[in-house]
Amino acid sequence: MTDFDADIVRELRDLQEVAIRTGKHPRTAVVIWVVVAGDQVFVRSVRGARGRWYRDLAEGGPATLEFGGRRLEVQAVPERNPDAIERASREYLRKYQPSPYAQSMVRAEVLPTTLRLEPR
Repeated sequence: MTDFDADIVRELRDLQEVAIRTGKHPRTAVVIWVVVAGDQVFVRSVRGARGRWYRDLAEGGPATLEFGGRRLEVQAVPERNPDAIERASREYLRKYQPSPYAQSMVRAEVLPTTLRLEPR
């Protein structure tokens, strides 16, 4: 596993939203929430497995994150480690607590959509 540069991790930790484009749908950017737990970067689909961008990445496709005027090429890895999923959930609740949608990101049906992002 290759890690992101520390500056990228710091920036993603502080950002509220990023846009994601999948290799399968490169013309359409979707705004999503991203969290950093430890030094790992996670995303998950609030729509569960129905989310189009999630389905594209779950199939192993590449993606691009867009934030702060930059583009970051990433590959998603489905996270299966229960401890990592729990850390990501705690971070979603901490980071997005003021939002009425924060609880939607930790529903049982959403947890299996947790993806760990790695540089591509």
